[in-house]
Amino acid sequence: MTENNHTQLGKSLWKIANELRGAMNADDFRDYMLSFLFLRYLSDNYEAAAKKELGKDYPTLTGSGGKTPLSVWYEQNPEDVPEFEKQMHRKVHYVVKPKYLWNYILHLAKTQSKELLSTLQEGFKHIENESFGSTFQGLFSEINLDSEKLGKNYEERNKKLCNIIQRIAEGINHFSTDADILGDAYEYLIGQFAAGSGKKAGEFYTPQRISDILSGIVTLDSQDPSKGVKKKIERVLDFACGSGSLLLNVRKKMMDVGGTIGKIFGQEKNITTYNLARMNMLLHGVKDTEFEIHHGDTLLNDWKILNEMNPSEKMEFDAVVANPPFSYRWVPTEAMSEDFRFKSYGLAPKSAADFAFLLHGFHFLSKEGTMAIILPHGVLFRGGAEEKIRKKLLEDGNIDTVIGLPANLFFSTGIPVCILVLKKCKKFDDVLFINAAEHFEKGKRQNTLLPEHIQKIIDTYKFRKEEPRYARRVSMDEIEKNEYNLNISRYVSTAEEEEIIDLKEVNKKLVELEKEITKARETHNTFLKELGLPPI
Repeated sequence: MTENNHTQLGKSLWKIANELRGAMNADDFRDYMLSFLFLRYLSDNYEAAAKKELGKDYPTLTGSGGKTPLSVWYEQNPEDVPEFEKQMHRKVHYVVKPKYLWNYILHLAKTQSKELLSTLQEGFKHIENESFGSTFQGLFSEINLDSEKLGKNYEERNKKLCNIIQRIAEGINHFSTDADILGDAYEYLIGQFAAGSGKKAGEFYTPQRISDILSGIVTLDSQDPSKGVKKKIERVLDFACGSGSLLLNVRKKMMDVGGTIGKIFGQEKNITTYNLARMNMLLHGVKDTEFEIHHGDTLLNDWKILNEMNPSEKMEFDAVVANPPFSYRWVPTEAMSEDFRFKSYGLAPKSAADFAFLLHGFHFLSKEGTMAIILPHGVLFRGGAEEKIRKKLLEDGNIDTVIGLPANLFFSTGIPVCILVLKKCKKFDDVLFINAAEHFEKGKRQNTLLPEHIQKIIDTYKFRKEEPRYARRVSMDEIEKNEYNLNISRYVSTAEEEEIIDLKEVNKKLVELEKEITKARETHNTFLKELGLPPI
């Protein structure tokens, strides 16, 4: 299926979203729209699995009152329901009662039933607290179905929801509803809502093209990228995962080349975004046992599995990717200077937690792993505490590659950013600098990286290729002479070299030109004399 077909459903749903939300804030409407898309996916997946499980016993007809075939089976076989649900927990890892499935919710919407809103509320609680056991509590905590933004009273809100659900169903009906299609539509909508959210978008969205660079780098062999993609990544971490798109990109990259990926780990501080990430994982067919997303503060390191003090039991990751908030202001406590993540390096300044985020991820990177993190350019050259951290990382041979990207790639900021690639045991004793700042397609509101721009960056990293005005391998001696300043333009300038002028050659040409001018003047004066005119 082409990329156009993959995004067509997203575009169709985005058009519906714009028509339906009216005066409602895009961020608020996003949560309703994406939750209903998620419910549709869960329901379709569950009903398909139920049909397979029940085989010939699965009813072929719907019941009265909009009852689904599964509702009919539940009514006909009440004594078999507990065993059936036990099997479903084992096979698809969750259970949804028939009255909360999308097709019944859609029936209520089509008939303008006054029970729709209350049934949805019950259904969301059921999915949060019972469907997956206790692992998805609070999944819909940010969806307020009693909000006055939907309507002033129950009747108005119920009517609005009936309309929204019917329109979403109409938008989806023309498309396949497998995990890939719905997952891509979900990603597309997240991107579109992000585009309208300005600076707030940075909280939950990394543009797909930039995700492609990071996933392309961390999935290559860590010691020698030229060997190609790893066969397996046991664990991958994004400690500022937003909606989870970066983690899913790494997973897709591995699967596309026939590799395998163990478990996905993400952490997110914003509760709304945390819920988006959990839905996003399931929508892309990742089972609840294959990922773990934690709601908490990365800088405080409040995730129990990452707080193990015993080195032999320390959690490590083969790949670490991140797009943390740029130059985030934080308040490190005195005790943090003894934190195992920062102790050997010192604390990042209060004005910019960039290196605090980097050191957090780097601490949990395995010896054979690769870390790729997006940061503002300031980390490359700022002095003080940041210079001290940068110097130690360089002297220890941990900074492998510095990649400069074009400006205006993000919804949340127009500043140019860089990607730092770090390793604990790297093969090469130099640092590769890639200056890709001028390789992009200019857009009206935002610049874009085309597939060829991304491939050029990844190939340059993969083969450690040098190219004038684009990439260069720089020795530690040169970096030390520059006082550990990693400003990319110091090592790879994109300025066109001025042509060297040979003054002797220029003088020779001027003398020859003077002779030609004198000769031409004499010829011209000869003609003037013949005509009886004065010479010039």
